Formats: sequence, C-alpha cells, structure tokens
Amino acid sequence: MEKIGWKPSALFLTDLVAVPIREVLSSFVNSGSAPVAEDDVLVITQCNTLLGKLPIESASLDVIISVLQIPDIVNEQWLEEINRVLKSSGKIVVQLSPKSSEHLSQTSLERKLLVAGFVEVKPLESKPVFVLDGSHSLTIIGKKASWSMGSSFVLKKATKALPKLMIDEESDLIDEDSLLTEEDLKKPQIPAVSDCEVGSTRKACKNCTCGRAEAEQKVQLGLTVEQINNPQSACGSCGLGDAFRCSGCPYKGLPPFKLGEKVSLTGNFLLADI
Repeated sequence: MEKIGWKPSALFLTDLVAVPIREVLSSFVNSGSAPVAEDDVLVITQCNTLLGKLPIESASLDVIISVLQIPDIVNEQWLEEINRVLKSSGKIVVQLSPKSSEHLSQTSLERKLLVAGFVEVKPLESKPVFVLDGSHSLTIIGKKASWSMGSSFVLKKATKALPKLMIDEESDLIDEDSLLTEEDLKKPQIPAVSDCEVGSTRKACKNCTCGRAEAEQKVQLGLTVEQINNPQSACGSCGLGDAFRCSGCPYKGLPPFKLGEKVSLTGNFLLADI
C-alpha cells in the first residue's frame, strides 16, 4: 500500500461509507483536542477494507479518532497500527455505535487498549464525539506512551540532604559523666574461687592429693559420703555387681564391694573406654 504524499496531523478513521466534513472537524473539539484545520485532517472511510494497514508514516499523527460500527475491527493488529502512526503521547479516541457496544463492552475495550500499550485509558463521559444516530455511544480515550516498548533507561537515585542538627550555643548541655556516681565508677569485683574448691571451673589435677578428685567422683556418682564410706544394702545384693543389683540401685555402675567397707574406685574408672 502506497503512503500518502502530504503529512496530516490528525486522522479520522471510520467504517462508514461517507461522513460530513463539518462533523469530522467538530469531533476533534468534542474529544477535548485542539481544533484542527481541514487541510490537517485525513479522513479514511470504510477502514475495514484496509486489512489493518494504514498508508501513513510512523509517528506522524497527533490525534486519531475512530468511529466504528463493526466491533471486530478493534483487534490486536489494528491497535498496533494505530500505535505505530501516532506520535509519542499522541491521543486516540475510539467511539462505538450503540449496537457495537452490545458486543464489545466498555471494560473489554479499555483492556484491549491497555494491552496494546496505551496509557491513561478512560471513558469519555461527555456528549458523543461524533453523532451517529442521536443515541448514546461508547467512547474511550487514551494516549500513546511517551516511551517505546523494549526501551531502557537509568533510574536516578533521589539524593536527599541529611537534616542538620541545630544546636543553640547558649543552651545548657548536660555532661554525661556527671550522671555517674562513685559506685558506678568502681570496677566490679569478681569473687575468687579456690583452685581446689569443688564446683569451680577447674578440674582436679591428674595426681590430685587434696581430695578434690574424690569429691568430684562423689558428685558425679550421686552418692553421699556415708554411702561411700559405709555402704549398706537393703536387699543384700548391692555389693555383688550390676548383674545382681536392682534397677534403682544407687551403686549401679560401681565395681563389686563388700558391705560395710569403703567403696574404692580404680584410677581409670571415670575415663572413657574409647
């Protein structure tokens, strides 16, 4: 399809056979656009015969008004072609006849325009842009985005200046050190623990002679001093070994011993077998 030789700034697109030029010029004013001269408007009738192609250069139009009676014309290819010929931020107005709006609702038409890349899509609540038969028509307006699909740009990081702290030199400031008392300034005293005190962090020496190793064994075994020095048995089997002891026997785990005699442990009793 050959492109037209002159460059219009506005396009009136319709599937009607003929339209009066006076109504065409009035439609641009009714849509909220600036008035256009007759020489700046290209009128295309029976646009359904164009097969979705417009004989216009890309990004050459400021506004397009499309008055349709056939809702099937509003498809993806048709919207892409309108997007192609519109300038950046160019305006599109789509008006459907009352019969067409029964097959294509306002929500569906708005969704198609949004999917095609148009922005600020909304219905025109005022009177119809182009009067078809005196009845109310569905009119949707939108704009071509100022950016192109697939474009990229760098986001500028907002730099905000840090708030300045205003201090009055004449105001009285409190010295933090003056809030501390003499007790606060004293170094805390940690109670000393004897090296040979049972319960301290240190353990008994390997060749302990102070009795701490024996005391630790009593603590680990859970036996009292009386049970160690003078072992007794209610059942009479405690000194025979674990094979003869009850499940709750306090001497369970100790080697066999004689009742009434001090229980003696071998030097490697508390060492691991492995």
